[in-house]
Amino acid sequence: MKRFFMKRKNLIVSTVLILCLILSTFALAQQESEENPHKVKNVILMIPDGMTIAHTSLARWYQDGESLAMDEIACGLIRTHSANNPITDSAPAATAYATGFKTQNRYLSIYPEMVSMPGVGQVDEKDFYKPIVTILEAAKKAGKSTGLVFTCQFPHATPAAFASHSDNRNDYENIAEQMVYNQVDVVFGGGYKYIDKNQRKDKEDLARYLKENGFFVTPSWYEAKNFYGQKIWGLFAQDAMHYDFDRNGSGEPSLAEMTQKAIQLLSKNKNGFFLMVEGSEIDWASHANDPVGVISDVLAFDRAVKVALEFAKSRNDTAVIIASDHSNGGMSIGNYSTKYDTAMLNDFLKYIKKAKRTGAGIEELLGNNRTDENIKKIVSEYYGVDNLTQDEINAIKNAKTGELNYVLGPIISKRSNLGWTTNGHTGEDVVLYAYHPNNYIPRGLIDNTEVCDYMAEILGIDLGSFNENAYISNIDLEEKGYNVSIDTSNPSNVQLVISKENKTYIIPQNKNVVLAGSTQYRLKYVSVYIPTAKRFFVSSEVENLIK
Repeated sequence: MKRFFMKRKNLIVSTVLILCLILSTFALAQQESEENPHKVKNVILMIPDGMTIAHTSLARWYQDGESLAMDEIACGLIRTHSANNPITDSAPAATAYATGFKTQNRYLSIYPEMVSMPGVGQVDEKDFYKPIVTILEAAKKAGKSTGLVFTCQFPHATPAAFASHSDNRNDYENIAEQMVYNQVDVVFGGGYKYIDKNQRKDKEDLARYLKENGFFVTPSWYEAKNFYGQKIWGLFAQDAMHYDFDRNGSGEPSLAEMTQKAIQLLSKNKNGFFLMVEGSEIDWASHANDPVGVISDVLAFDRAVKVALEFAKSRNDTAVIIASDHSNGGMSIGNYSTKYDTAMLNDFLKYIKKAKRTGAGIEELLGNNRTDENIKKIVSEYYGVDNLTQDEINAIKNAKTGELNYVLGPIISKRSNLGWTTNGHTGEDVVLYAYHPNNYIPRGLIDNTEVCDYMAEILGIDLGSFNENAYISNIDLEEKGYNVSIDTSNPSNVQLVISKENKTYIIPQNKNVVLAGSTQYRLKYVSVYIPTAKRFFVSSEVENLIK
């Protein structure tokens, strides 16, 4: 009998404790909700690189005036300038979205040393080139899953800005290594050669590193779409992927398919996720003034938007933000020769609607067979153009490898009454689109840095606290009395060497490790070497290791 009462007493105590725990958890959640009633678990940021209002207008007409999925959530405009130029390139533009700070052209998620635009705060000299913690890195530290989806090669400017730090956006090998060591949970896109030891100049086996750290690594979409774990790098092309119109037969997935799979995998984390999706090649088509490429990848991007919005609307914990990083090409519906009071819709769409491939796709079809007859045959079959001039045929014949779209794009644009002002970026505002389950969205004209501020707010992430003491430089360490040197004897593997008493600590660039003899320590952040400034930045907790 006594044992029975003891068991009953223990059961009552246990039940009370469980109830107290449930009530305290509920109270904590309620308090958190009251402090940040707009907080969400998941944020999907979607970047249609280089997309303008002219692009979306033409895309709607291409599908007979039918609205785009993104149209219903248009809510404002974004200023896009960098720290030092009215016209930004993709690196500082993506940096603004990733970090909430402006930097200068070519830089990826590091502070600028050059600030010349009105309203942009000057940076203290000691912080020049210092890495800025990104919202993706902070989300991962906060226990969320992270993902990057794109159609370019993964070390390209936009995805790179979220998971690497550099003063040279074209330094793909070093950027790729940082992104791998940052261990983004889900990466879908192109660029397999940048993790393949046989194709890297430094022979680093980054694919093996990922596998050893629990990632499934594959170049096969079939394998990726049948994967149901949580950590995967699916790189479906050696370099960049095809334009959407040119994918047929390539085995590559669409942007929508990759987005859907990424969401499926990332949403397994009860703490939520941060996902960036880029329509990478809208920008490239714009550089080439290729309207067929623009239509191809604006519509492919919009199908990915539909996937993201359907997921967000099916629950109450997900926000979707769509923001182009800059305008490109100066595209207009109508050019100098257009008589707009008599021009009919078919005058703009006749050839574009007949197009089955982009300019890049036509180049693949032509191969080395650029005879007059084959050029006329292919262009007639895939573009419906039967009246090429001899000058146009010669231009196609003599186009450099990889640049035929720069010839075919203007040929189609001229016949379609479309104007272009440049093969480069332009500096006007871009459209902001946003969805939030409680309709808490930014409106009006905002700065591109405010997109990051908004995402951090609704995720409940204090980016400032992450950045406050994240990195320390070789100069800082020297000032603190440490014996520090930068070993550049192997340019492919620059190292920071810290000596103290009888111990030597070696910190390789791009990795998040410290080597002390046979012992290896892991750091919070990847190490970054800026060769032009001879500055080496390391995760600040290294000081505790070497004390």
